Amino acid sequence: MIYTLILIDRPGTAELRQRVRPDHKAYLARVADRIAFAGPFTHDDGVTMIGSLLAIDFDSRDAAHAWLAEEPFMRAGLYASSAVHAFVNLWPQKAGFVPAP
Repeated sequence: MIYTLILIDRPGTAELRQRVRPDHKAYLARVADRIAFAGPFTHDDGVTMIGSLLAIDFDSRDAAHAWLAEEPFMRAGLYASSAVHAFVNLWPQKAGFVPAP
């Protein structure tokens, strides 16, 4: 089942986010074949990151929480809040997604 991870940064953690980002991306790469979509939340400027939205196929909610517990941003204390929700995609994507190469 797809689980969405809604993750909001603590204020004032932009430098921490940039420093840990390579580890975060490497951790995501390990589950790349199970990612439905993933990316940062931003301010309206479209650049300043304020959190993350991940949608990943996990066997269970417990598995999603276990994965999140080891996620580098989580371990570094970046997030002020996190939520995990089951997600069913009922709408075909047409906008906002990077075209396949």
